[in-house]
Amino acid sequence: MYGKSIELFLVNGTAESLTTAELSNWNGKAIKIPRTEVSTCDRDDIKGVGVYFLFCKEEDGGDSVYIGEAENVLERLKQHLRDFQSDKEDYYWNTAVTFIGSALNKAHIRYLEDRLVKIARECGRYKVLTKNTYGKTVLKESQIASMEEFTDNIKILIETLGYNVLTATPQAADDTKYLFCKGSGAEAKGFISAGGITVLRGSKVSDGIAPSFETRSKSYFRLRLQLERDGTIVDRLFQRDYEFNAPSAASAVVMGHASNGKVDWKDENGVRLKDL
Repeated sequence: MYGKSIELFLVNGTAESLTTAELSNWNGKAIKIPRTEVSTCDRDDIKGVGVYFLFCKEEDGGDSVYIGEAENVLERLKQHLRDFQSDKEDYYWNTAVTFIGSALNKAHIRYLEDRLVKIARECGRYKVLTKNTYGKTVLKESQIASMEEFTDNIKILIETLGYNVLTATPQAADDTKYLFCKGSGAEAKGFISAGGITVLRGSKVSDGIAPSFETRSKSYFRLRLQLERDGTIVDRLFQRDYEFNAPSAASAVVMGHASNGKVDWKDENGVRLKDL
């Protein structure tokens, strides 16, 4: 891997407003735009051919995303606003992140949309709202290679802009030090990762939830319910690896009650995380 140079431009002088991001030696461009600025936007660059992500918050606090493609991205974003006003669209997005490319065409963006939806679903960090994609796009071998490189650059830029929708769950290495969380019928295994702590597939959660869990750790209580609803936890077992943003979040979800992750996660010798 080589270092990457990224140019971020805050168009209106603030990170909460329209922002562009460009990689050196790449003909693509990322544009992040708040929902509140779409209707008045008239930039030529965002009117190009490309793909886009609409980021939403679910009622339970979970993250969701709609991934789409368009030959005029700005007009498509405005159509989303009109669809919401006419009740044709029931989700509410706050921010759009678009990727425009001067050499893209309709076949390219259909390919990209399908790939990005598949990657987002595999990563499992966001609920994907896109229902259908065009999965039978025919491209030459050289075009596929070019679109895969475009996809890799999208991954870099979208994470730089603060969204891990395309970031794969961390994988353990040969020298990974594993941690364990046990109690209340739970038995989980995980390891410290860049984004927090990753609990491994097959880990078992508690057989119940403490009555005080909702009041003392409301966000972790909601997270456990969310993971059970989306299929990450089924019959008390993690069906896939899942990265939590903090040790206490992971141990609370695993044990079904308020928890101090620095104490409840231990290595194979019983040494607490805080003492490692």
